[in-house]
Amino acid sequence: MSRAVLSLGSNLGDRMGYLRLAVDALRDVLVAVSSVYETEPWGVTDQPDFLNAVCVVDDPERDHWAWLRTARELERRAERVRERRWGPRTLDVDVVTVDGVRSDHPDLLLPHPGTHERATVLVPWLEIDPDAEVPGKGRADELLAALPEADRAGVRLRADLTF
Repeated sequence: MSRAVLSLGSNLGDRMGYLRLAVDALRDVLVAVSSVYETEPWGVTDQPDFLNAVCVVDDPERDHWAWLRTARELERRAERVRERRWGPRTLDVDVVTVDGVRSDHPDLLLPHPGTHERATVLVPWLEIDPDAEVPGKGRADELLAALPEADRAGVRLRADLTF
């Protein structure tokens, strides 16, 4: 079994359409998908706000490298262009964790760097997996509680947007 957590984000064009593209493409392996949240950009802040969601997926045929290929293919379908790090994008699909695998390979860092300090990932992940853990960092609920209130408050539920 290969269970993965994927983080989805979009801040260009039809943001919800791009998130739906990813979720629809994952339907056959989808275990759970969070609600949609709106967040301010991180890293490079002079860009539009993001829509974010988290998916838990499961496929016995895919290992962590296959999940990375899946993420890249979803971004390709959304015509993502990589112009600058942390810049605006039609679709960003991050492999957050896969079965607790740890990797320091430059092409696939697991768990995804910064997950333990990003409310934009922790909030939607905890919605669908209250017992979530970031390998090597701890329980997601404890990590989220340790973040500044402003970080947690910056993750706004968009109840008007659903998959």
